[in-house]
Order: sequence, then C-alpha cells, then structure tokens
Amino acid sequence: MRDFSRTFWQAVVIGALSFAPHLASAEVRIKDIANFEGVRENHLIGYGLVVGLLGSGDKLNSSPFTRESIRGMLERLGVANLEGSDLKTKNTAAVMVTAKLPPFARRGSPIDITVSSLGDATSLRGGTLLVTPLTGADGAVYAVAQGAVATSGYRVDGNAASVVEGVPTIAKIENGAIVEQEIDFNLFQLDSIRIALRDPDFTTADRMREAIVAKLGPQSAEVLDSGTVEVWVNGKSNVADTIMAVENLTLTPDAVARVVVDEKSGTIVMGADVRIAQVAISQGGLTVRVQENFQVSQPGPVSFGGNTAVVTGAPIQIGGSTVVVPETEIDIEERDGSFTILQGDVSLQELVNGLNAIGVSARQTIAILQAIKAAGALHADLEII
Repeated sequence: MRDFSRTFWQAVVIGALSFAPHLASAEVRIKDIANFEGVRENHLIGYGLVVGLLGSGDKLNSSPFTRESIRGMLERLGVANLEGSDLKTKNTAAVMVTAKLPPFARRGSPIDITVSSLGDATSLRGGTLLVTPLTGADGAVYAVAQGAVATSGYRVDGNAASVVEGVPTIAKIENGAIVEQEIDFNLFQLDSIRIALRDPDFTTADRMREAIVAKLGPQSAEVLDSGTVEVWVNGKSNVADTIMAVENLTLTPDAVARVVVDEKSGTIVMGADVRIAQVAISQGGLTVRVQENFQVSQPGPVSFGGNTAVVTGAPIQIGGSTVVVPETEIDIEERDGSFTILQGDVSLQELVNGLNAIGVSARQTIAILQAIKAAGALHADLEII
C-alpha cells in the first residue's frame, strides 16, 4: 500500500511539474481575469404562482401565503366573495422567481429564469408560471416572467414507497421573461474606464497597466489599487473601441502561493510558488490495537435419579446458569519513525518528494502540511475547505 501511495503521488507531481513551466509563463486575456466597471449583470427576483400541477402543489392549510395569493389573484380577475376555507385546490404552488439581467439588455429582450418552490409542494413538473413581475434591488420592475416550467427531476409516490430523482421543486424556463425596463448606462458619457481584477494583486495590476500603455500609449492607464486599473479614453466616441482593444490584451497574472486542502476527499492542490524553510519530518510511531471478544459459558445438563425430592417454601435453583465471559486481545506494533530533512527554500517538487520518501498517504500529508504551517516553515497560505 505504501508503494502504491508513493507511486501515485510521484505520478501526480511529475504530471503537475511537467506543465509548471508552461503555466508559469502562460498569458491570459484581460477579459478573462477582470471585469469592466459598470458592465455587469443585475439580479432580479419575484413572487408568483405555478398552476396546473397534478395534485403536487402546496397544501393550503399549511401554506397560508399560497391560499391568500390565490384569493387575491382571483379577486383581481373578477372572482369575488371568496373565503379562505372554500379553497381546496392542490394544483397550485407558490414560487420564487429569480433571473439575471445581462448588461446592456434592451427592452423586449428575453432572459432565462429559475423557479423555486416556496411552500410544501412536492413537484413543479407540468406546471405553468403565471405573470410575475421581476424587480431589482431598487424595487423597480425590470422584467415580467411567464411560461411553462421545465424540471430536471421527478417524484413518484406509491402506497408504501416513493422515488425522487433530482430536485423536482426547482425548474427553469428558457427565455421565460421579457425585459420591460432598461438600466440607464451610457458608455459615451465616460471619460475613463475602470478595470476590476477578480483576484486583486498589485503585480498583476501593474502588468496590466504596462500592457495597456504599450497598446494605447504613455499615460493612458494607471493603477489605483491592487484590484483596479483606470484607463483614460481619448474622445468619447472611442469608448467601445478602447474596451475592445484592452480586453484582448494578454499578460501573465501573478498570485499568492497557496496550498488548498480538501479534508473530505483528501485532495491537495499546491501552487508552483509554494516554498518551505528547512524542516525535519518524521512519520511513524506506535500502533495499539485492542479487540474485545465475548465467550458464552453454558452449564452442563442436570440429571436426577429415581428418588423424588419435595421442596417447600422458597424456590430453589437447581443446576448452573449461562455466563458471558469477556476476552481482551491487545496487539502492539511499533514502527521506527524515520526523519526526512528538507533544506531551506524547498520547491514544490522537493516538498512532495520528501513526503513520498517517508511513504505518507494523502491524509497523512494533510496533517504534515498543517504541522509545517504551525511551525512557521510553510511560506504559503494554507486553505482548508
């Protein structure tokens, strides 16, 4: 098992290191690592009703908001004098509708929506969403949704069992909403463009500035902070052209050395810039196994001769009784812990090779990395997820 673990980790390291030179010098487009300020999506939300369900809707007794919504909707449609106790339908479900309004979405453009059950409905399969206004963070209505929902899961109930596949209480409607109001944003009013890095870093921001200056000329860009670069536009009519020219420029992003550990699956991902100081690692020790066994002791059979005994008064137990006798086995295995010394300024390859030299597994590697970080020898961020 140790040989397999060592071979596995060596294969992973060799594969990672074979791509390391290319990753270190890889160039990416600005549009892939940054966003342009003002050019973004906006979240929309709404409350509505899904009708036409085959008995899988909300129970009106336990979902009063569904009952009140149905009554209010029917009253607006001219059906008056309804009492809450008169509503017994099982084919309606209250839902929350969410969507993302794309940047520069124009009036009449369709957008996709997600429908999620709010009550105790068991499935939205086969339902139809009624007209639902979608509002933004400012409370204004930006889109209106309606249409037949499509679920990726299903639920089948029987007398003694049920089968659920996926999540039948969440559905989607492709192009299910229509934009009714545009967000006021005009590129031609801008004198400059701000670029926001998704992973703020001063080195990356300065490399982005250098790439923009080489393309647009001196003093055309400046670094405001670790996550923002401002680009000056020569003439308002050139805003769109400037964005197109800048977003396709390439650069080599920089990042903080980081080790990411997933304790649930035992996955470890290390960056190429991970370094550790001189440290000695030992793996091994004492293993004690304690096993409890239980033996049952049965008494021998009791036999009587030809004489008959008459016993009066309190009952007297004749013969033996069954007894459970515990037996404990203790096995002690002692292994000599060998030390592996890693010299200063150790790279990713030397670090993993040192761990492989003592034959550690993935779980043990996680514990060793945590110990190295606690000792102050790991010069990288250790992130445990």
